[in-house]
Amino acid sequence: AKLPSIALLSYAELVPEPLGLILVISSWNFPMGLSLEPLIGAIAAGNAVVIKPSELAAASSSLLANTLPNYLDTQAIKVIEGGPAVGQQLLHHKWDKIFFTEAAKNLTPVTLELGGKCPAILDSLSWSWDKE
Repeated sequence: AKLPSIALLSYAELVPEPLGLILVISSWNFPMGLSLEPLIGAIAAGNAVVIKPSELAAASSSLLANTLPNYLDTQAIKVIEGGPAVGQQLLHHKWDKIFFTEAAKNLTPVTLELGGKCPAILDSLSWSWDKE
C-alpha cells in the first residue's frame, strides 16, 4: 500500500481475509457512514453482510434498504430495518464479526466505532528494506 512521504521508512500491506458473515449495526448520529464504510471493507475482504440501521434514523434506514439491493448482490448483502427488538433478534445469531456493539454473549470479534482516531493493527515491526 502507498504511504505518505512522512512514513518513508515504513511498509504497509493490505491483506483481505474473509471472516464470513458480518453484522453491521449502525448508529443514529452518522447512519450512512457507519453503515457504508464497514460494508465496503467487508465486501472488499469477501464477506457477506447484514446491515441493521438505527431506527432513530428512519429516512437513512429506508434509503439503504431500498437502494442497496438495486446495486449490490442481494445474496451477500441484506439490510434489515426495525427497532430494538429486531436488533436483539439479530444478536441471538452467531456472527463471525459484529461492527459496533453487543457481542459479549458469543465472544465475537468486535470493531467499536469510538470516533476520532484511525485504527491500525501492527502484528510485526520491520523496515521497508527487509521486504526486498
